[in-house]
Amino acid sequence: MAGNKNMKEYLILKLQGPMQAWGEHSFEGLRPSNYVPTRSAVIGLLGACLGIKREEKNRYKELVDSIGMAVRVDMRKSPDNEDKRLIQQKMTDYHTIKNARKDYHGLSSHETIQTWREYLMDAEFTVAIWNRGADETLIENLDQAVKKPYFTPYLGRRSCPIARPLFERILKADSELAALGKVSPAGGEIYSETPGKVRSLKVRDVPLIHQPRQFASRIVYVYGGDYVPE
Repeated sequence: MAGNKNMKEYLILKLQGPMQAWGEHSFEGLRPSNYVPTRSAVIGLLGACLGIKREEKNRYKELVDSIGMAVRVDMRKSPDNEDKRLIQQKMTDYHTIKNARKDYHGLSSHETIQTWREYLMDAEFTVAIWNRGADETLIENLDQAVKKPYFTPYLGRRSCPIARPLFERILKADSELAALGKVSPAGGEIYSETPGKVRSLKVRDVPLIHQPRQFASRIVYVYGGDYVPE
C-alpha cells in the first residue's frame, strides 16, 4: 500500500512521422536537429494543442514550470525482418531564403542566404508527461488538448506532420521509467530529468519566456537501452 501513495499519473504520447526536427542551437544558416525531442519542443507542442498564443507569456511560463517529462527512443524493427533494427538517420535539406535576420537584436536582414536544415528519418519516440505544479487538472487538460488540439501539431517543423494521433494512454506508475516500461515497444534509451547513477548530459533547452529564443540549461539522465545515435 505504501508504494501506491507514491504513484503518479502520466500522460503518454507517441511522436511518429516520416520526418522530425528537434532544433539545437542555431541561427539562420545551419539548423541542426537533436537526436531526441527537446524540452522546449515538447512544451511548444503541448502549448499548440492547448491553444497558447505567442503573446500569452504567463500561460506559457506556467506550462514550462509545471511539466515533468521523459523521452524514450523507441527501437523500430524492419517489417520484413524482426531481427533487423531500423536506426534513425539524419537528412539535410538545402535551400535559400530571403530576408534572413543578421542577428537577434536588429531588424536588418540579408537579401538571400543559403541554409541547411536537418531532419530525423526513421525515428519514433514515446514521451511521458507528469505534473510537477500546483494545478491538479493539468494532466486532464493536456489529455483533452492532445486529443483535440487547438493548433495543428507537428514534429518540430511545419514540414513534419504526425503519422498518428499524439495520445497513447494515461496510466499510473511509481516513476516515469516504470510508466514507459508499460508501453510498447520495449527497450530504448530513456532521457529523464530524474537523477540517478547513470550517464548524464547537460543540455540547454529550457525556454526563457521573457527572453525570446534564449534557453536555460538542465541535466538529463540517460537510462537503459542499447541505442547509440549514428
